[in-house]
This record gives sequence, C-alpha cells and structure tokens, in this order.
Amino acid sequence: MRPRLYWPVSLAAAALVALLTYGVASTGPDTSIDERLAAGERVEAPVRDLPVLGADGTGSLADHAGKVVVLNVWASWCEPCKTEMPLLQRTHERIEPRDALVLGIDMQDSTERALAFLREEGIEFTSLRDRDREYARELGVSAYPETFLIDRAGRIAAARRGPVTEEWLDEHLEPLLEERA
Repeated sequence: MRPRLYWPVSLAAAALVALLTYGVASTGPDTSIDERLAAGERVEAPVRDLPVLGADGTGSLADHAGKVVVLNVWASWCEPCKTEMPLLQRTHERIEPRDALVLGIDMQDSTERALAFLREEGIEFTSLRDRDREYARELGVSAYPETFLIDRAGRIAAARRGPVTEEWLDEHLEPLLEERA
C-alpha cells in the first residue's frame, strides 16, 4: 500500500494547473500592432470573411481593396460607441466620394439589438459581425470602441483605442485619402 506516494504527484499536478491558469489569465491583449505603428511601420490588416449584419452573405476588408477603410469595432451597449457613431456616419458620407468608407465590426450583440441600434442612430455604413471575437483578437481589441485606419494597400496605418474624435480623424485620415496605392 502506497497512499503516501500519491500526494507529491497530486501536489505537483495542482501546482502545474495553477501555473497554467495564471499564465492564461495574465495574458493581456496583443499589443504588437500598436508597437509596430509606434515604430512608424504599417501593419498588414488581418482579412477574414464575416457575416454582414442584417443581410445575407459575408464581407471582409478584401472586398474594399484599393480603398481607404475606417474600420470601427463597436457594440450597441457601449456608451462611447453611441457617442462616436454620428461622427463616423458623417465621416463615411464625406469620404465615400474619395474612394473610402467606414466599415463597422459589431461585437457581442444579438442581430436584432445591433440592427435596432443602427436604425436609432441613423447609421447607413455596412457593419459585419464578429460572433466569436476571433477577428477582434487579431486586431488586439481589448475594449470598445476601437478604430483602425486601413490604407489603400490593406495595411493598418493608425489605430485609436477608445472613441475617435474629429481631430484624430483629421490628423490621420486626410493623409491616407491623399495617398495612391
């Protein structure tokens, strides 16, 4: 009978599980995009087919190749998202004639709730749904809203972690609109 030999193995297994749990829990959002942007680099934007909110089919950044895209990650229950939506709609209307657009990525909403939010806010630009949050993880999204400016070559040129302002858009978007791919 060797019951005393099992406790060291059990203790070691428990310690390993605790260490793995700590490692997973302490991992924050991916900041590599922010670090590369801060170093003056542009980062290839991840491309993934996502369902179009309120329509059949899928969409992705690849559908807008050669255009400047203001990619905004939002949720209907997010108060700062509600605040910035009118600015994003005005921006969409202003830049669309310049071969550019705003593209939304809805997170953590039911379809009905998200569509009601867009109707209430008068938002007409297309939004996609990231149901499993995998696309947002590729972008390093940790909160809402977050906005990424994608150049005509499909690279992230600027990122805003938090609500956009007209000043930020003027500073970062206008130079992208003037560039040719």
